[in-house]
Amino acid sequence: MPRIEFYVLSSSDQASRLLAACKLAMKGWRAGMPVFLRCQDETQARELDDLLWRFKADAFIPHDLAASDPRAPVVIGRDEEPAATQGLLVNLQPDISPHVERFARVIEIVNQDPPLLAACRNNFLLYRKRGYDPRRVEL
Repeated sequence: MPRIEFYVLSSSDQASRLLAACKLAMKGWRAGMPVFLRCQDETQARELDDLLWRFKADAFIPHDLAASDPRAPVVIGRDEEPAATQGLLVNLQPDISPHVERFARVIEIVNQDPPLLAACRNNFLLYRKRGYDPRRVEL
């Protein structure tokens, strides 16, 4: 059963969520975990792909879009089934991934945007109903 965590940001802007996703991807990759970044749409996936190239000047994070290389150490996708198992899922979508059980760890990034906050609260309750023990982490 995966460990579920909700990382709560104090801001409401999208840029902070994407930056947090990059930091988590780097941390997961450096820990030896395969990472899947689950984006809301193609635009967000491309934005995250670009940000991973430039967010940290002194680091390289090997990544690719799921359509190009589903076996990259860090995969950026949407609802594709992950090629690797027991990795880290960073969820940027407002709903729960259909592939939660394929991961050892799931991180939902929450900000203070009211619609996203409501969706994440709902996800927290859904995880509990499914038998998970989700945790809240303040950033």
